[in-house]
Amino acid sequence: MHSKKLAVVGVVTVAALAVPATASASPDKSVTVTVMGTSDLHGNTLNWDYFKNAEFTDSRGNDVGLAKVSTLVDKIRAERGADRTLLFDSGDTIQGTPLAYYYAKIEPVNETKRLHPMARAMNAIGYDAVTLGNHEFNYGLPLLATWVRQMKAPVLGANAVFAKTGVPAYQPFTIKTMKVRGDKPIKVGVLGLTNPGVAIWDKANVEGKLRFTDLVQSAKKWVPIIRGMGADVVVVTAHAGDNGLSSYGGDLPVENASAMVAEQVPGVDAVLFGHAHNEVAQKFVTNKVTGQQVLLTEPGRWGQRLSVLDFQLTKKRGKWTVTGKSSTLLNSNTVDEDPKIVALMKEQHDTTVKYVNTVVAQSREALAAAESPYKDTPILDYIQKVQTETVKKAVAGTADASLPVLSISAPFSRSAVFPAGPVSVRDMAGLYIYDNTLMAVKLTGAQLKDYLEYSARYFNQLAADAPVDLAALTNAGGTPDYNYDQLSGVTYDIDVAKPAGQRITGLSHQGQPVTADQQFVVAINNYRQSGGGGFPHVTTAPVVYNAQVEIRQALIDYATATGVIDAATFAEANWKLTRDGKPLF
Repeated sequence: MHSKKLAVVGVVTVAALAVPATASASPDKSVTVTVMGTSDLHGNTLNWDYFKNAEFTDSRGNDVGLAKVSTLVDKIRAERGADRTLLFDSGDTIQGTPLAYYYAKIEPVNETKRLHPMARAMNAIGYDAVTLGNHEFNYGLPLLATWVRQMKAPVLGANAVFAKTGVPAYQPFTIKTMKVRGDKPIKVGVLGLTNPGVAIWDKANVEGKLRFTDLVQSAKKWVPIIRGMGADVVVVTAHAGDNGLSSYGGDLPVENASAMVAEQVPGVDAVLFGHAHNEVAQKFVTNKVTGQQVLLTEPGRWGQRLSVLDFQLTKKRGKWTVTGKSSTLLNSNTVDEDPKIVALMKEQHDTTVKYVNTVVAQSREALAAAESPYKDTPILDYIQKVQTETVKKAVAGTADASLPVLSISAPFSRSAVFPAGPVSVRDMAGLYIYDNTLMAVKLTGAQLKDYLEYSARYFNQLAADAPVDLAALTNAGGTPDYNYDQLSGVTYDIDVAKPAGQRITGLSHQGQPVTADQQFVVAINNYRQSGGGGFPHVTTAPVVYNAQVEIRQALIDYATATGVIDAATFAEANWKLTRDGKPLF
């Protein structure tokens, strides 16, 4: 952490607004100020899919990356005047692609002192302020501090405070000053708020060092300060969705508090928010204190969209006042990549492509994850095997060495494949798409049963005579695939004819029914253990292993060591779906 960042308030002067001098005497002169915004870039600089080794595309024809964003930004600056535009981001910047992974873990920029690819691209585009997302903390505080230092724009996070003192650990806000020819300047204040969930999701990196305070309370503290320093417009950049809900329990401040900030904090003109990866072109929320309309917008993810917010300011009684505001989303698939950014990123991009295409093992046969959400597949068993072996080695010689080791994993990607023949880093990363670390906890048989029942809510209840429609079988209540956990090391059935909570039957270990008080060591990822997904028991269960080993790297290391991926050595169909006791498939 760098103390120079503490209560620094950057006051940046932007060149004079192009307003005709003849207008300056008019009592109700209006000026439009434009704020552009991105969020959840997740390490996407170019329109490239490193897992597919090809240009990015999806079923909706989206493009990704800062090279596309740069073209949109240049266009808006040319249309509105670069002197009357600002560019902000709402967080989750330095994690999410193999490019980001490579410069965090393979050649960490805090050790090599090289420029982080996201700093390189964002500095070139000319961001005015960037806010911390929860994923900024994934790679530890030293790497984050390096990236913050490398950024030309201030990196904001008012509610990330030092654990002991409560002093902001990062710059809380910045004020941008825009000169208006023949008139007083316009000041735009931007307050950055990050996500309280960091305390759970990256506990190992922040515990005892940082605390994350409530977004609403933090905004109530800082917005009056920003207004007191003369801000005519106040924008909050928040790494938080807008539904007022949390994916964790009530022990922490609300996770998705963006609309709450708009409703409860006087003096906010707009909230540029992120975290939820949704597209919100324009939404208005009424502030409960002032009755004012507050503008909200969210630009999706990965640089697929750019939010454009327009503020009309009118001079009233010698003071600039916001008299109109609106926002829209621009689609990055409508423009070409900025060749300047492409050229700038070439070396680091090529290095990453070379890395992800490194062959680590040979697979005896093709293994696919397509059926993993509803069938026990060998490719997911490979994850379970590696996690189990890693934890077994770690607990050998400890008091827990005699306990059975089980493993939990979820189907993260239905498109993951190990081809027959050479398997690369790219294939491994395509199977395990998150930067989770491996942990192990102790659970009882009764707790395991609860856990599996909770997980089995993922399936919609199936009537006795209903046809099996795969599209309608899974993702009940909007539960994502990554929140459907499968357990290896025990056998069990999931009866989808039964209501949620009564589905797990025949839970056994080595042919014997699991008893309520039986003890198990369970390999689990840090996201799940820390409360992600809200699964029962695991957050309070005794932790027996936490060596900060990245699961994806463990898969790569295991494959490299064995050289061969042979399903016969790890595939074990230990669970199945049933309907009234009969196998569904």
